[in-house]
Amino acid sequence: MPVDFETHEPGNPRVDLSEGTNARRLLEFLLQTPTVGYTPAELAEETTVPRGSVGPTLNRLEAAGLVRHKEPYWAAPEDDRIAAATAAFLGVETVASTYSDDWYAQNDGWAEELPDLSDEE
Repeated sequence: MPVDFETHEPGNPRVDLSEGTNARRLLEFLLQTPTVGYTPAELAEETTVPRGSVGPTLNRLEAAGLVRHKEPYWAAPEDDRIAAATAAFLGVETVASTYSDDWYAQNDGWAEELPDLSDEE
């Protein structure tokens, strides 16, 4: 992935979890069974992430604290807060993409059309 060379800082644990990325596919799979460890070969087979991309992607996820590693196995993080935050992020992104073309998304002033009930008793 190309980066802005002037602002890039090596070791930056930021991971792109956008829909369709290898990181997203691996993390979603690992979060389904957080207590089970998988080898890179098993993860490649289960997620269809190319075998040559699994290792580097898992290393980035580990640097960001999003997965854990016990040679040769990889698993979802032990810390429930990380798993919950990641799941919440993925859920919000899924909802946003699912409903991004509904009536509310296409009508910026939709909230202005609602009656103000705050003063009524």
